[in-house]
Amino acid sequence: MINAADTVWMLIATALVMMMTPTLGFFYGGLVRKKNILSVLIQCMVILSVISIQWVLFGYTLAFGPDKGGIIGGLEWAFLNGVGLTPLEGQTIPHQLFVCFQMMFAVITPALIVGAFAERIKFSGFLLFTILWSTFVYDPMAHWVWATGGWLFSMGALDFAGGTVIHITAGISALVFSILIGKRGGNGQSRSPHNLPFAVLGASFLWFGWFGFNAGSALGVKGQTVSAFLNTNTAAAGAAVTWMMLDWITHKTPTALGVITGLVAGLVAITPAAGYVTPMASIIIGAGGSILGFIFVSYVKKKFGYDDSLDVFGVHGIAGIWGALATGLFACKEIGGTDGLFYGNPHQLWIQFLTVIVAIAIAAVGTFVLYKICDLVIGMRVEARDENIGLDLTQHHEAAYTLMD
Repeated sequence: MINAADTVWMLIATALVMMMTPTLGFFYGGLVRKKNILSVLIQCMVILSVISIQWVLFGYTLAFGPDKGGIIGGLEWAFLNGVGLTPLEGQTIPHQLFVCFQMMFAVITPALIVGAFAERIKFSGFLLFTILWSTFVYDPMAHWVWATGGWLFSMGALDFAGGTVIHITAGISALVFSILIGKRGGNGQSRSPHNLPFAVLGASFLWFGWFGFNAGSALGVKGQTVSAFLNTNTAAAGAAVTWMMLDWITHKTPTALGVITGLVAGLVAITPAAGYVTPMASIIIGAGGSILGFIFVSYVKKKFGYDDSLDVFGVHGIAGIWGALATGLFACKEIGGTDGLFYGNPHQLWIQFLTVIVAIAIAAVGTFVLYKICDLVIGMRVEARDENIGLDLTQHHEAAYTLMD
């Protein structure tokens, strides 16, 4: 039966999550060089458009359709055939609203990967890879973890709002992609963010949208919704302060870039745990995501020399892994889900560990194979000359900024 309050809240939450993808474009856009900002914005907007279509055609049924052996959803709901307003079993919102909410998750996941290959990818290669990756990596992983009958779901995997399905898969894919496509060129040009206010604005609206992302994953108005809402804020706050202090200690000054990177790491870390843990645990989880993210962004990346342009792996992949494992530590049955290690259930930590390994495997292997296919068929990297000029002009024949006499 449809509940009016639940439906209204989920409409709002869906709109909040939808807003996060173009907002991510501004966050990323402020961090790249000015000759590439439009390319990043266009990529995010096109993902929002293309994956919305993919989702209603066949993505939704692959992810959430009637289970086939715990591996994938059947094609019964292709083209949203038979998907009406009657709620799914156990839900109180129209089925089509659930489709819309999950669509926005499917949209933002490949958009996160944009930060890994920013400033050097062909638009055509990006487009083909995005469609294939969403179909062969995201949709199966979403089914395994979230769909009734999915094999990890059946094992008891906890992923409240996508720390594993979204952030680990995107982060690992970003690492593999950045290695395969190679480092940026640029003739020694500075790679400093060209517009930090854009990035700060983007991060602020990501924080805002994340309330829909996490609290909306309760799929209604209930106590767990409030827990997820509060935990989202405290984790982000704790992570922002933690990264600021790490910057202050190691670089002798707090930075705007550090604060916004930290808060995003905290939001990522709390995503799988938001509806399962206490507020105090959320602060620890957020701070832990920030510490680990800082280590990988500041030291590990330099040590191994991969060019993950905007640190998708360090922020989303690493903080997502930590958040998924921390769920197995701090989950409390009284709040939601099941108990974790610290509440007497060590088996949950093992389930979370296995889920993380599976996410890493499908993302790494899937990205490698799909990248090689796309590179063979259409080519993935722009010519050095085009990269030096900038993707805004060479790929789109537009410029974000013009000089006037």
